[in-house]
Amino acid sequence: MEQQTSKELLKQIHAYIESLPYSHEPKGLYDPIEYVLGLGGKRLRPVLMLLAYNLFKEDVQAIFSQATAIETYHNFTLLHDDLMDKADMRRGKPTVHKKWDENTAILSGDAMLILSFQFMMQGCPVEYTHQVMNIFSRTALEVCDGQQWDMEFESREDVTVDEYMEMIRLKTSVLLAGALKIGAVLGGASEKDAQLLYDFGIQIGLAFQLQDDYLDVYGDPLVFGKNIGGDILCNKKTFMLITALEKSDDKTRASLQEWLKAEDYVPAQKIEAVTAIYNKVGLQNICRDKINEYYHEGMRLLKEVNVEEEYKNNLSDFVMSLMERNL
Repeated sequence: MEQQTSKELLKQIHAYIESLPYSHEPKGLYDPIEYVLGLGGKRLRPVLMLLAYNLFKEDVQAIFSQATAIETYHNFTLLHDDLMDKADMRRGKPTVHKKWDENTAILSGDAMLILSFQFMMQGCPVEYTHQVMNIFSRTALEVCDGQQWDMEFESREDVTVDEYMEMIRLKTSVLLAGALKIGAVLGGASEKDAQLLYDFGIQIGLAFQLQDDYLDVYGDPLVFGKNIGGDILCNKKTFMLITALEKSDDKTRASLQEWLKAEDYVPAQKIEAVTAIYNKVGLQNICRDKINEYYHEGMRLLKEVNVEEEYKNNLSDFVMSLMERNL
């Protein structure tokens, strides 16, 4: 069976998304959608869906609409996240509410959500439609659950590591897992194999998010693609901060909390001071060990999927390449 690499699949799905006709009226609704989807990104979720499908079938172009659905939904969440976070930039370009206005961002986001369900239904084989739409709708709602927890954590000082891991499972992991499972189902996978790929996606998603938390503190800006310390400056509840608060002695915790409450500070000094506390607690190794734990559990689950080992190489290579960012 012909296998395609992640690079080949990325090129194809990117071209497919770029070719979609968004020349509908009113342009005030559809231009922002075209703009958001045209910003690019890694197209991680559609590529994962196509790689999962390609474990069982060759004709990946048969599910380009479903792969587009998962990317459209993901970008809808980013559009509304940017509005909620009052973010000015996304992938180096102005966000929709900055380029247009807040009402446009809300309505175009709503339309993207509806379009994602249309794309998921489009050309979906009748025998799989019910199962696919169940997975997609459940996943889409879970992402909203995760976003709500994330917002609630902003005003709480007692967030635990377990609560944080559950939040990122919902906000990040389930969409990767759902993409993989939908790809597997459409490929005709057994229920067991489809579930194994879902569980693989959960573990890999947790590893990816912890890696982002880690790289924000210890990454190389040139490799990571953005300045380090952003999470520290905005007191974002990350694995790093929550673990530091849990594991610090009273004196160190008091010092960290002073930095969290400080309103007048030099950014570089705050980053340096908080990073020093993370180092004192041993967070660099704690976080790396946790990342490796989730990654290796994910790869163990992938190994159990009942297809030829060589067929899994493109999927495992793709995930490995994402994990090797500066770790």
